[in-house]
Amino acid sequence: MVTPPTGANQRYDKNATPFVLDLPRDANVLVTGQLRTIAAPVIDSLQPDLVISAAFPRLIPAEILGVPKYGAFNLHPSPLPAGRGPNPGRLIYEGATTVGAALHRTERDFDTGAVLSRRERPLPDDLDGPALGRLWTEMLAECLEEGAARAVAGDPGIPQDPSKASEAPFYTDAERLIDLTEPVATIRRRVAALNVTAPQARIRLDGSEETVVNAYGVPADRPSSPGTVLERHPDGWTVQAGDRPLRILTA
Repeated sequence: MVTPPTGANQRYDKNATPFVLDLPRDANVLVTGQLRTIAAPVIDSLQPDLVISAAFPRLIPAEILGVPKYGAFNLHPSPLPAGRGPNPGRLIYEGATTVGAALHRTERDFDTGAVLSRRERPLPDDLDGPALGRLWTEMLAECLEEGAARAVAGDPGIPQDPSKASEAPFYTDAERLIDLTEPVATIRRRVAALNVTAPQARIRLDGSEETVVNAYGVPADRPSSPGTVLERHPDGWTVQAGDRPLRILTA
């Protein structure tokens, strides 16, 4: 495994735990930001059949792409060509009703290569950040198993249609703040998308700003104006959202 140093992962969520910290202690890991001069010779010495990347924050140079017998591939958590970029959860944040994943050939630009395997499923009923993370892990594993077999069999993959491509940039600070004028379903979907790798959703209530761990609708006794605090809890609030009350759990 090759990974950049901790703190160098600027293309992805800076609050997420570095993957290398979750590896078995006996795993062989090369930690370097020097892909051409250090990583490429090491990879070449191994003569791999495949090179697989996932959440890698750097463009992989030709010195590495040309080494593996069957090619280099990237796992991406979106139904490419939609959701190219460092934040594919944005598709869900902006209204997608499905979760997607793909294995594609690694090219000179991020997330543009021919697709070997793709999955797409409805959003989970227990919609929150961890549930999305578990579903993505399952789908990416399926894409890897299916797509790698196709690559070894000589399948070139299906070229992406540029006319259907969309970009998924990072969230802005304003996008991380919950808007209580929106319907509960919209807020719940946004909070889940924001919280996949680490809680990023925020709310301003009672004169303070807090991190939101989860949010879901609750029954209403009587309607109130959006933003009204209906009940205070040790771990958050019940507030009126755009259409009904919303239970907010804070960190």
